[in-house]
Order: sequence, then C-alpha cells, then structure tokens
Amino acid sequence: MTYTAKVRYGLMKFVKDFYADLPGLTAGDNVIVDSERGQEFGQVLTQPQEAHGCDCSSCPKMLRKATTEDEKRLEEIEEELIPEEYRFCADKIRERNLPMKLTSVEHLYNSKKIIFYFVSKGRVDFRELVKDLAREYKSRIEMRQIGVRDEARLLASYHRCGRELCCKSWLKDLEPVTMKMAKSQKATLDPSKISGRCGRLMCCLRYENDVYEELKPNLPKKGSFVTTSQGKGKVIGYEILSQTVTVKTDERVIKVGTKDILEPSKGEKQPVG
Repeated sequence: MTYTAKVRYGLMKFVKDFYADLPGLTAGDNVIVDSERGQEFGQVLTQPQEAHGCDCSSCPKMLRKATTEDEKRLEEIEEELIPEEYRFCADKIRERNLPMKLTSVEHLYNSKKIIFYFVSKGRVDFRELVKDLAREYKSRIEMRQIGVRDEARLLASYHRCGRELCCKSWLKDLEPVTMKMAKSQKATLDPSKISGRCGRLMCCLRYENDVYEELKPNLPKKGSFVTTSQGKGKVIGYEILSQTVTVKTDERVIKVGTKDILEPSKGEKQPVG
C-alpha cells in the first residue's frame, strides 16, 4: 500500500509531499528521502495517508526510516565534515579575495552534492573557487547566493518574543513586509523594535494584516465628526481590532464602539481622503 505525507528536509527547511511504501510510518519519524537534490535526511510532519488514484511513480519518495547507522552518518556530517568544508571554503575565499561572505554549508547524505551558501552585495565570479572545492571533495559543488532574510533563517535562533524564529522553525515562504503594515497596526516605528534578526521588518507583521485591512474601513476617519449615543464630537483616534473610536465632544473625551455611532454629523466638514 502506498502512503503520502509531508516531509521537512534540507537546511532551508523545504516542505513537500513524499510517497512511501513504509508500514508503520508516523508523524515525527526521521526518514531518508530521495528529493530533487539527491538523498537526504527529512522528518515526517503529517500522519501518512493512503494515496488514492495517484500514479506515484514520478513523485518524490521516502526511501526508508532513518536507522541508527543513518543517525551516526548525520552526526558525522554535522560535526566533522561540514565544519571542515566550511573552513576550507572560507580560506579559499580569503586567498582569492572574493567579495562574498560564507554563511553555511549543506552536505547531502549521499555526499554527491555540497552546497555553499553565501551573501554578497553583487555578482561574484566564483568559478575558480568551485574548481578548488571540486578538486578537494570530488563532489558536485553548488554555490548559492542568499539574501539577509535567508541568512537569518540559517544562522539565527530566537527572537525577543522568546520563540524560535518563524523563518527557521516553520515559515516556508518569506513574503514582503511593508511599513504600511506596521502603521496600520499602530506598531512603534522604531526600527530596532519592528525589525527582525535579519534587519528587515518582522515577518509577524503580516500575520494579522488581512484582519486590519478588513476591519479598518468600518471606522470613521480621524478628524471627522460623528454623532454618538453620548453626543456629537470629533474623532481623534480609534482601535481597529476592538472596533472602538475615541471622540472629543464639547465637554469630554469618550470612547465608543462602532455600533454606538449613529451617523456622521450633518453639516460638519469631513476631511478629504
């Protein structure tokens, strides 16, 4: 019987559906997968389900559950091979005076490919460097230039919230985050407080943005005049999530819900925009 399940694999935490003929497979199991890059370690994320009506011959495959020998091999790769490969590559970069910063090294399980991740402000001619690495390791060498957000994903760990970085633990696609999102949520605009470990705006500013965009049109604009159940006044502020409006009347400042706003005051000049 053929099963399918989502598997997380690779240094960049790729997630993809793999199929397997492995009875007893459960979420959390470590497996050896045959990905588009070659054989590598992975972890099953979802409970395997029977594959119905699928020709799985062309699908990526889970080869087996990771054995004790596989775990030893992983330990050897992480503790011995990768540190040595990193040092060798970094030395060659310095020797050749290349304008690049080596970030991480990924050594696939079957040793047929080694991937070197680096950051650089522009294009780098690393052809001679690749020759140095290929001669040394007799493997296929791939140089991959990444941005600062991917660099944080590879190197950073925890952020000020006390949790592991979203991009490191589960976030797959790093979508754009804009200053407008921070302003909509009335977050402080202090760069040190709304920037992530990568120096860019925190990805979590995206999480509630759709809700803010949906609820904001329900509120009157700042500076407009409204009639409430407690009198007429000018809108001086609002809270989008709680759907409350701060109104300054002739006598006091009140806070009311949108349901307590009867209508915009007649005859008052409304702000444009």
